[in-house]
Amino acid sequence: MISSVRHAVSPFPSSGFLTQRRSLAKPRFWPLPIIRNEQLNLNHSVSPQKPIYISSVETFSPLPAAKIQKREVVCNAYEAADRPLKINIELPDEQAAEAAQRIKIGLYFATWWALNVVFNIYNKKVLNAFPYPWLTSTLSLAAGSLMMMISWATRVAETPKVDLEFWKMLLPVAVAHTIGHVAATVSMSKVAVSFTHIIKSGEPAFSVLVSRFLLGDTFPLSVYLSLLPIIGGCSLAALTELNFNMIGFMGAIISNLAFVFRNIFSKKGMKGKSVSGMNYYACLSMLSLLILTPFAIAVEGPQMWAAGWQNAVSHIGPNFV
Repeated sequence: MISSVRHAVSPFPSSGFLTQRRSLAKPRFWPLPIIRNEQLNLNHSVSPQKPIYISSVETFSPLPAAKIQKREVVCNAYEAADRPLKINIELPDEQAAEAAQRIKIGLYFATWWALNVVFNIYNKKVLNAFPYPWLTSTLSLAAGSLMMMISWATRVAETPKVDLEFWKMLLPVAVAHTIGHVAATVSMSKVAVSFTHIIKSGEPAFSVLVSRFLLGDTFPLSVYLSLLPIIGGCSLAALTELNFNMIGFMGAIISNLAFVFRNIFSKKGMKGKSVSGMNYYACLSMLSLLILTPFAIAVEGPQMWAAGWQNAVSHIGPNFV
């Protein structure tokens, strides 16, 4: 949409401006023409309800001074585009979805904690009757792997799409996971479950220290101060434990370190991998099972397992299974 404004300019040269200033004609302005939609040969119509914005102004060079000079100013204008306004309005549906997501995550944490308690109790009962933590750890990984394989076969869970590169990235994570899993089970076989988990509650302190001194990460002072009650509580529990056992204590410490490195390797190696959390943990358990099985056979062996099995069944009966 183009409109123009014309005004008269003095025909005298600039040198005679002072002597001829009285004869200088005043600028005359012509009203802008009314441009209607039917006069425009355009592909779109101009809406009277939309504002007009000036986009550019062009001035044409004057003619020679001998002639009457006319200077024409062309103003180019454009009609406001139909652009959506960016307004941050939280709709009730979005708020409800966010609240439901928080409740879902809370239920995950509660379920994880409850099942962890049940697992530890039954694990301790098994270890009291069958004190072979390497085989117990192997059977735990085997049970989890079997459950996931059945879930994939029956389409209960989606089968992950993984390649050889994925398993290479998962290998150091599985090694750390295997060490941490076995060390925790060895610890529980020597000391009370509560003591093992008191020591394992110091994992945040290990995570910060390893990240600081090995990876060079820095944290604010408040993070270091928050570790003091954790370290103090674990130290107090270790000093006052009646049935203290060095193997059980060291097993919990090694488990903390191993799980810290597992988390570090997992974050570094699994970036960009499109595998769900459940399938990722299933693949991790399967690879850990392959790593742990030969070590369990070498450390304990089938003969010790057979003798321990007969002893457990004779004392407890079929409930042991």
